[in-house]
Amino acid sequence: MKKVLATCLTAVLSLSLLAACASTTSAPKQTDAAKQADSSAGGKKKYAIIFKNTGNPYGEKQMEGFKNAITELGGEPILKAPDQPTAEAQIKMIEELISQKVASIAIVGNDPDALQPALKKAMTAGIKVLSLDSAVNSKSRLVHINQADPERIGRVEVQAISEMIGGKGEIAILSATSQATNQNLWIEWMKKELEDPKYKEIKLVKVAYGDDLRDKSVSETEALLKSFPNLKGIISPTTVGIAAAGKVLTDKGLKDKVQLTGLGLPSEMAQYIEGGVSKWMYLWNPIDVGYLAGYTADALVKGTLTGKEGEKFKAGRLGDKQIVKDGDGTQIMLGDPFKFEASNIAEWKKVY
Repeated sequence: MKKVLATCLTAVLSLSLLAACASTTSAPKQTDAAKQADSSAGGKKKYAIIFKNTGNPYGEKQMEGFKNAITELGGEPILKAPDQPTAEAQIKMIEELISQKVASIAIVGNDPDALQPALKKAMTAGIKVLSLDSAVNSKSRLVHINQADPERIGRVEVQAISEMIGGKGEIAILSATSQATNQNLWIEWMKKELEDPKYKEIKLVKVAYGDDLRDKSVSETEALLKSFPNLKGIISPTTVGIAAAGKVLTDKGLKDKVQLTGLGLPSEMAQYIEGGVSKWMYLWNPIDVGYLAGYTADALVKGTLTGKEGEKFKAGRLGDKQIVKDGDGTQIMLGDPFKFEASNIAEWKKVY
């Protein structure tokens, strides 16, 4: 009995000593965080993505692509999105993910700066942070995944609406939220394009915000039509907004009277393009945006990438990608915006 008691006491003392050693260890480094995530998921690292809000088909496709990439790579994907597109809601999710000791967080920012304290806390805990689609500021992430060149997106949409309305008349922009980094950058380039003398007969009367919510986007479109009865065109660089505007123009019988272009999902916009309400619009594949984010997150966790300009890696089926400069940070560019029109929409609406 004494031998058994002595053995138990020895075991207890050993465990206490181990615990004491652990308590004096410094905070885990970034490489240690991956190990923590490994053990917490039965050998699988946890990779999280936070989209702007629920109920957004574009976001669902983006998260699908992220999930596909992480699954291919043998990780555990965590897909999250708040009910409302606010920074406060995303901050709560970031805090939860820090507690779960995930290996990485990829976030579609609802605000470029408000998320910084929470994301810096995540990085201090050893979590690899990247943004995609709608960027957070460079101090809040290691790299950004950009779906297309912002300048080309902004300029091509103005060029499109100008062609549709014959180079003259009033136009409006129906955006997502007023804090959306990507939307605001595209709108800046739209305004710069409009400075060209060839657009002297086009007047931008208002930038409205539907907050990427269907009902609000519908009411904002209706308000634009009421406030500006001579409106000739609407640019909506958001998939929720352009689909809502398409419905309003259809319901009010305004085909050919008010032109519509922007960024939309082929599956949602097919009826409006085939019906002539929108002659054409643009987008990239949101599945590919999420997929690229997944491979980037994995490379950051493995240490293949650090987020520095000039680094290269292979992003699965998307092939070789390179990190390039993005203001005072860095980014990875997916590709050019793609034009969807009557000649190809039937094919693409089956894809996404």
